[in-house]
Amino acid sequence: MYGALLDALPEVLGWANLLAVVVGVLSGICVGALPGLSATMAISVLIPFTFGMSPLVALGMMAGIYNGAMYGGSIPAVLLRIPGTPAAVATSFDGYPMAQKGRGGYALQVAVVSSALGGIASAIVLMLLAPPLAKVTLLFGPAEIFWVAVFGMSSIVFLLSGDIVKGLMSAAFGVFVSLIGADTISGYDRFTFGRLELLDGINIIVLLVGLYALPPAVGLLEEPKDIDASNATRLSTGSIWSAIPGMLGYWKTWLRSAIIGIFVGILPGAGGSMAAFLSWNEARRASSNPDEWGHGEPEGVAAAETANNADTASAMIPALTLGIPGTAVAAVMLGGLLIHGLQPGPMLFRSNPEIVFGFMWQFLFAAILLIFLGGSLATNSFAQVLRLPRPILGAIIIALVFIGVYSINGRMFDVYLTLGFGVIGYFMEKLKFPLPPVVLGLILGKFAEENLRLALRIGRGDWSVLWSSTTSLIIIGLTLIVVLMPILRQQVAKRRAARQP
Repeated sequence: MYGALLDALPEVLGWANLLAVVVGVLSGICVGALPGLSATMAISVLIPFTFGMSPLVALGMMAGIYNGAMYGGSIPAVLLRIPGTPAAVATSFDGYPMAQKGRGGYALQVAVVSSALGGIASAIVLMLLAPPLAKVTLLFGPAEIFWVAVFGMSSIVFLLSGDIVKGLMSAAFGVFVSLIGADTISGYDRFTFGRLELLDGINIIVLLVGLYALPPAVGLLEEPKDIDASNATRLSTGSIWSAIPGMLGYWKTWLRSAIIGIFVGILPGAGGSMAAFLSWNEARRASSNPDEWGHGEPEGVAAAETANNADTASAMIPALTLGIPGTAVAAVMLGGLLIHGLQPGPMLFRSNPEIVFGFMWQFLFAAILLIFLGGSLATNSFAQVLRLPRPILGAIIIALVFIGVYSINGRMFDVYLTLGFGVIGYFMEKLKFPLPPVVLGLILGKFAEENLRLALRIGRGDWSVLWSSTTSLIIIGLTLIVVLMPILRQQVAKRRAARQP
């Protein structure tokens, strides 16, 4: 196996294959930086144009777009608090406050270095451990995946929000939104109120843009016009190579987040959003100053970006070895493999080793190229948006939001939904309701419901199927720890306060 891995390297180093990876990374960064676009959409558009290409050239562009888009989503998340991709939501928690403090350039540098390291770790795992790690996915059936989703929602609610009740209410709202549309099990409509536009559910980009983009954009309009020259120094962008030594203290966060991202990546259906949330929570819990998180902590950016990029190549492990895509992007890339006559599964490693192992090398090169291409492109190009006067910037954001939302499906109904979510987000911020549980509830709500119902169908209505496996019991135990620890801390703090004179 490892001999075939080395044999594939010379062909990957050909100029056509390397150029495909470079073009893919640059395209992916630009796609990820535009809210409303995603790696899934970009690769879907690319596939028809790859018919005349060799398989490795086509796959190299896909790998580059995947890695580039996962990092590119952090650019608007840091600068404007508009997640370019769903996986970049957690990046905005600390990235945007850093930009407000004049450290936007450094936040982007931390993001690109962390993204590259997460992608490199994921690619190495894909190359060395794909067949053994693929067996791990066999331990996770519908019941186990349901508990993983519950664990994810519990962790964000009880570890992120200071007010547990408000956190629960925010998560419940997100779960409710995720249930809108046609039921995937029975086919019946739910909460559509007779609107055909809601049959497919609410697009996550519509909710993200409404909750995260419109309220701060309105806030920018309320600020006085600032056109002084001092605004030009807000970015504080220096050489990325001089900034890297100062980031080495984040190595524990990088290591922890890479492990979480790789593990979540091999779980079918989980995705980078869940990896970023879990990683951010775990890093915050392990931090010596957890109160600073959410207010501009660079390690928060490092945790989120490492995890959502460590998800990229690892999501291809079950896709290549078992034919089970870990994410929507992996599913589209499987389609690209099939178009070029490659059948995913165990026989792929025997029948086409030079292509499958070359594909793995391309993932590694794409991750490395992020530092060279992403660092200069983001900090020296996209980051210049902060030089604009704040009211003008707010007006531009609102205009781009409406254009981007309308372009998703070409209908005004999505624009009206965005406005509605913008009003909800505005009042949630004023009332101190946390927004991240809403997003995680939307991402994991329907995911948890589908796996719960599927598990009950497999168990013929017997609820004990949910805790019949050792894997389920372990995840249930971790969930209880996450839920009970903050409650116990509050009780202990109250008793100590009562004892003090």
